[in-house]
Amino acid sequence: MMLSPTAIDSKRFRSVMSTFPTGVAIIATEWNGELFGATINSLTSVSLDPCMLLFCTNEGSSTGAAIRQRGLFSVNILGQHQSDLSHRFTGQVKNRFEDLAVAFSADGLPLLQGAAARLCCRVATTHKAGDHDIILGEVLTGDESACSPLVFHKGSYGSFQRA
Repeated sequence: MMLSPTAIDSKRFRSVMSTFPTGVAIIATEWNGELFGATINSLTSVSLDPCMLLFCTNEGSSTGAAIRQRGLFSVNILGQHQSDLSHRFTGQVKNRFEDLAVAFSADGLPLLQGAAARLCCRVATTHKAGDHDIILGEVLTGDESACSPLVFHKGSYGSFQRA
């Protein structure tokens, strides 16, 4: 049986890609005394030697701009109990870090308490890609906790269950 490809536009592409479950993370940095953070699900490991990862951010994102200017950022991989943080860091909340349990790395990067994992990275390079920027980072430090990760699939949050 041969399938006939369906023409793609941005709405269809988004729907098709939403069938791919992803983890959810918050990227963050401090720049000129202000904390910046945004929810992402476009996070992937790139290299083990050296340890590198990449994520994508909307063109014009204030968090993306702060990360490029500072040259350092944290990645906070959310636990299944943190869907509220994912919402908080996607909306129009002015001070996204207000009243949150935040620790800081030796370089002053925000690290969210209760995250499944946390990484600190240095910007290696950035690339323009359509309406997004790809930021490639060298991983400097990382830790993990015992909690299960938050998963995003078809517009909803869930959790991971081993088969």
